[in-house]
Amino acid sequence: MDFDVTLADVQAAATRIAGKVRRTPTFHSAGLSARLGVETWVKVESLQLGGSFKVRGCTNKLMGLSEAELKRGVVTVSGGNHAIALSLVARSMGARALVLMAKATPPLNIELTRQAGGEVELCEDSIAAFARAEDYAAQGMVHVHSYDDPAIIAGHGTLGLEIASDAGGRIDHVFISIGGGGFAAGVGAALKGLDPAIRLHGVETEGATTMTQALEAGKPVPIRPTSIARTLGAPFATERTMAAARQFLEGIVQVPDAEAVRELLWVLQSGRVLLEPAASCVVAAALRRKESFRPGERICLVLCGSNVALEDIARWRAEFGI
Repeated sequence: MDFDVTLADVQAAATRIAGKVRRTPTFHSAGLSARLGVETWVKVESLQLGGSFKVRGCTNKLMGLSEAELKRGVVTVSGGNHAIALSLVARSMGARALVLMAKATPPLNIELTRQAGGEVELCEDSIAAFARAEDYAAQGMVHVHSYDDPAIIAGHGTLGLEIASDAGGRIDHVFISIGGGGFAAGVGAALKGLDPAIRLHGVETEGATTMTQALEAGKPVPIRPTSIARTLGAPFATERTMAAARQFLEGIVQVPDAEAVRELLWVLQSGRVLLEPAASCVVAAALRRKESFRPGERICLVLCGSNVALEDIARWRAEFGI
């Protein structure tokens, strides 16, 4: 299929959700600029409501639903940031949110989802959860897919508009995490729509290579992720997000979990910002590509989320000897 979200869709989403989400900071990082050898900016989306970019797409989606649809409630499959964001937005609009999660979902994510107002139902795994979501949709609930939905994608793309406006000039390279691919799709529609020459680099952790495997196979491939970056562990890409990846991405950089944890600790110590591995992996990816940057170029790293348990960080430090 052809990718079906445009710059105009993202701009319309920005108007719709204005004042409903935070305009997170975009600022120059002297420390990362020194490490990468080029002027480096960071988009600190980890400070967003709900702790990640996901509230952008969820707000855009639910604001487009009718009163009758909101009364029937929304159902989704997510083990992390989308679950938290959809629960927050649904509660703010007086709608029921039912979140289907795999049994292996970290306790923190379950707790944060319930705190945000969502109802949690545990399923055997993500594949079973998606099947259950279809059952609820057949009963009348609105199934809000976490990444294969044009309204979700357009909402996420509003982050790209903010980068273009706030980074103080043209950006040559942007590094962005990929799970199911909806986030990169929306940001790509925004940034490439504004400047076709910008180079968008996708980032995956080893053990969560959903998009890489799909592009290599030429079709969505179900995977069982093993990476500690759980919010990157989408069980499959889709034809829509694959089309966006082909259209917008220069390529996908894969980094080991240990490098994501090492950069998580560096950003926390040096930048005083808490990130989850799905966000810190973009720092590791940029370091792996630093020799390809040309003098005078400017890059931006999208720090997409902060929902991580401190005990997990301590355990990963011990596991990887960091």
